[in-house]
Amino acid sequence: MSTSKNNSLRIVFMGTPEFAVESLKNILEADYNVVGVITAPDRPAGRGRKVQESAVKQFAVKHHLKVLQPTNLKDESFLKELKGLNANLQVVVAFRMLPKVVWQMPEHGTFNLHASLLPQYRGAAPINWAIINGEKETGVSTFFIDEKIDTGSIVLQKTEKILPNDSAGSLHDRLMAIGADLVVETCKQIETGTVTRLPQNESLELKSAPKIHKDTCRIDWNASMENIYNHIRGLSPYPGAWTKLVNDGKADQMKIFKTEMEQTEHDHNFGKLLVAKKSLKVAVKDGYISLLELQLPGKRKMQVNEVLNGLNLEKEAHLR
Repeated sequence: MSTSKNNSLRIVFMGTPEFAVESLKNILEADYNVVGVITAPDRPAGRGRKVQESAVKQFAVKHHLKVLQPTNLKDESFLKELKGLNANLQVVVAFRMLPKVVWQMPEHGTFNLHASLLPQYRGAAPINWAIINGEKETGVSTFFIDEKIDTGSIVLQKTEKILPNDSAGSLHDRLMAIGADLVVETCKQIETGTVTRLPQNESLELKSAPKIHKDTCRIDWNASMENIYNHIRGLSPYPGAWTKLVNDGKADQMKIFKTEMEQTEHDHNFGKLLVAKKSLKVAVKDGYISLLELQLPGKRKMQVNEVLNGLNLEKEAHLR
């Protein structure tokens, strides 16, 4: 990394998860001057409730960047400190909704990286919903923030194919890298005064990407085979699609992360479990869903052969 900074932009970066780290890393590698990083407060996480720092904070501290962790973005002391950074551009990647007093503060405005081809899939979970809905392509967009969520003028977009075996995890990683490049390109356009602002097309039939809840993750074994397959991969590895395993008079929650489709005719009830040649299949509308990677209550994530070694399935075992 060069020691000479490009000082025409003074950037405040806002982000929290791993998805945002790649963009911050690329901004630094492009020798832009990051005068501050805003991220979520440290929070207890995991079974031990150990206090954890966000991925962005960990990266920022390692690179000796000034870090602010406000609980309230309208707090006077935070706003005073933010203004004191004297930024002329704010870059937002996977953060939270900003109040107007924050996003309108810098001279060049505030732009956001969103993991979809806006205006499609506005909302908190665009990567998940694009796969769940069986889309063949998605992408990333940079846009200037305005008063509504994900509605501002678009600067740049780049498309990315969704492969038939993509999970939310594999697509996340590709969009993270593509998006980081788009963030730097957007900074360059703002820096050189060549930036364009294209209003979003509101005449389209829009698909949304609301926050994923536990009920969203439950598998409907009466749906089509393709819809079930997309649902599972669209929630893998996090938060994970789940179902109830009914076996030996008990119903336990089970998460499923990876499957394959087998199109064929059969006369089994939907949700019926079948063990064949060390494989585990579920009867569905158009054939079978083969379970490849799953997790039983209190257990780690396992391949299907590991699960079968320790699981005795009765003849009437099924998923619901």
